[in-house]
Amino acid sequence: MTFTLDEGTAERIDRTAERLRVSKSGVVREAVREYAARIGCLSEGERLRLLDVFDTVLARIPRRPAEAVDREIAAVRRARHEGGRRTPARRPR
Repeated sequence: MTFTLDEGTAERIDRTAERLRVSKSGVVREAVREYAARIGCLSEGERLRLLDVFDTVLARIPRRPAEAVDREIAAVRRARHEGGRRTPARRPR
């Protein structure tokens, strides 16, 4: 494979290879291995943002007994099962 890199990236690879006393290919292999391992992982900023969203959503959950929620769900299901409107809808003229 052949890649074209900008000058800054090429210099960083050169310096890293010298510092670690490994080949440039070794530096690139390790960098790709590290990058691939992080794919799908959240950055610290993303993790903190999602925790904030979770805290916001959690605070909105009503604090009422499960029985009250069950009664409400049952009432909604009964209403849906009974059908549509009890009075005819107005038609626009």
